[in-house]
Amino acid sequence: MPKNKTSKYRGSRTCGCGNSKRRRGAGNRGGHGNAGSFKHHKVRAKKMGLKFGKYGFKRPISQIKQKKVINIGDLDYLIPQLASKGLLEDEGEYLSINLASIGVDKILGSGQLRYSDKKLRLTAKDFSEKAVEKIKEYGGEIILDEGI
Repeated sequence: MPKNKTSKYRGSRTCGCGNSKRRRGAGNRGGHGNAGSFKHHKVRAKKMGLKFGKYGFKRPISQIKQKKVINIGDLDYLIPQLASKGLLEDEGEYLSINLASIGVDKILGSGQLRYSDKKLRLTAKDFSEKAVEKIKEYGGEIILDEGI
């Protein structure tokens, strides 16, 4: 008696599988890749987590407008760099910064105003409530710029 199936089927054309056309190619496996996911491999596809069809919608890129934001603490930290680039104006007791010039749309209220010795006069499209509170607490002013 042979030791294993390989040596047992040596010389046999079909190796115990009946017709010689069976077990040939991907047709025997039901196709390549995700073939048959809607048909004969539906259970396998569900187990693999494949989803079919369209759902939801994709917004046109022309309609997507994301606001560029900066935190109060980050802005306060950037004041020396803005001064060296000439992007802020010294108006006596105020430092005036137009945030459109640095590409910022909205000011958020995270952080603290520690680094600037002078009060801030900020011009931007939008401010969060917390940012407005902090700026006014430190004696600064906000200017809503509608025309940007």
